[in-house]
Amino acid sequence: MLHDKRLVLIGGGNMGEAIVKGLLAAELVKPPQITVTDIIEARLTYLRETYAVRVLTDNAAAVAPADLIILAVKPQDIVLTVQGIAAAVDEHKVVISIAAGVPTTRIEAAFGHPVRVVRVMPNTPALVLAGAAGLCAGHHATPADLDMARTLFDALGKTVVVSEYLMDAVTGLSGSGPAYIFVLIEALADGGVKMGLTRDAALTLAAQTVYGSAKLLLETGLHPGELKDRVTSPAGTTIAGLHALEEHAFRAAIIDAVEQATERSRELGR
Repeated sequence: MLHDKRLVLIGGGNMGEAIVKGLLAAELVKPPQITVTDIIEARLTYLRETYAVRVLTDNAAAVAPADLIILAVKPQDIVLTVQGIAAAVDEHKVVISIAAGVPTTRIEAAFGHPVRVVRVMPNTPALVLAGAAGLCAGHHATPADLDMARTLFDALGKTVVVSEYLMDAVTGLSGSGPAYIFVLIEALADGGVKMGLTRDAALTLAAQTVYGSAKLLLETGLHPGELKDRVTSPAGTTIAGLHALEEHAFRAAIIDAVEQATERSRELGR
């Protein structure tokens, strides 16, 4: 699907690099097919030397021959970036935006003419090719455009397609979710230290427990409640720990975190 496409990535930051790394690792494209633009010359030099991709500082010149354009810039920069390339983008090109909280309608309006836009909300584990991303199509994007975007981000982890009104919920769950998990890992490790483990041992055990539990859930397809019950024996240690979590409203705190992050995403998108 991507083997004959010319890709331009506007923004060579951490997420932009993750996209390049994932595409090349999955052998979806070859380095000469990718052009990366950025305002920092040292960053472009690093990307060229590390991944053998083409680099430019001129966005408009880069997108002119492109088939697929990925906007990996900060949300506050998206409108100016789009306006700067609008004249070089026609109905034959597909634009993918990973700018958090920016609806496709705003991007389409910035172009000023019909453009095929797909919006994606990835998360930071994409940096190690273990991300989770939600995707939605803009007004002019085709099902094939959405499939192409999904193929691209499947190289960075797992994807789901949702209606655009649910993209804020994706942001609140998987977009912000890594921070919740990092707090959980840190708290688990702190508990281990309190009980006598060294910091290094506690952090290793905590991180591996979270990683292994997620892997077990994804690979077995079993409901998390069932997997929890398999660990929880009558009058055992696990049920004592779960009781403590319930006493402190652990579930409600996580649900509230997703809800409040979702609401904040909605505010930023207005």
